[in-house]
Amino acid sequence: MSVLLAIDVGNSNNVIGLFSGDKLLTHWRIRTEWTRTSDEYWVLIKEFILLNDVDVDIIDDIIIACVVPPLIPILKDMSRKYFSCDPLIVGPGIKTGISILYKNPAEVGADRIVNSVAAYEKYGGPLIIVDFGTATTFDAVSKKGEYLGGAIFPGVLLSLEALFKNTAKLPRVEMAEPENVIGKSTIESIHSGTIYGFVSMIDGMVLKMQEELQEKAHVIATGGIVDLIASKSKSIDTIDPFLTLDGLRIIHQRNYG
Repeated sequence: MSVLLAIDVGNSNNVIGLFSGDKLLTHWRIRTEWTRTSDEYWVLIKEFILLNDVDVDIIDDIIIACVVPPLIPILKDMSRKYFSCDPLIVGPGIKTGISILYKNPAEVGADRIVNSVAAYEKYGGPLIIVDFGTATTFDAVSKKGEYLGGAIFPGVLLSLEALFKNTAKLPRVEMAEPENVIGKSTIESIHSGTIYGFVSMIDGMVLKMQEELQEKAHVIATGGIVDLIASKSKSIDTIDPFLTLDGLRIIHQRNYG
């Protein structure tokens, strides 16, 4: 059995998955730490792999999407040193199967391209993809599978942290589902603003993008906190938590299939 190791490096977390063909065998999430060495990455990944009863020796390919440039050489070194392979890095020059109609295609984050590839392959177009990460991103894909562009907004957790750090009396709170829109305490009010404020922003942005596309687009949501926010949105059609990992698998197949 041949196994693909897919690594999605975000600003806050790394999402890592193992694929056998089209099947996602297992997945896990670790914090993104810029100072982590290639040896430390190897120890972490190896332990997760062994915990899932997978033989490390059957992993013969690695694909990486990374929005933290300093970590790319570290992950390359880990791949070569411990897996004896050169990883496929999502970036200029690789086959994605979609045209990027950005003013400067090199500016588009690897995660946004990977999401677009997966969403178009799985659902067709036109599409709007909402990714709940450190940033909340919106991406539009045409009926013909062209990446059109999108929007970037501070993420939910980033906004909560900024609220705590830049106010004198508001407390740091964990994200939680509010009982009411009208909060009866400071904490309830923050919960309401966080969840329903973001839901309203999402629905408003999707409506604006639908109007600009001039056609009904299927709306896909993904990301680490997708369930809590997207489930309350009226505009999101499909929640796909493994969209990015699927996109990495698809891009790998298009380059080596």
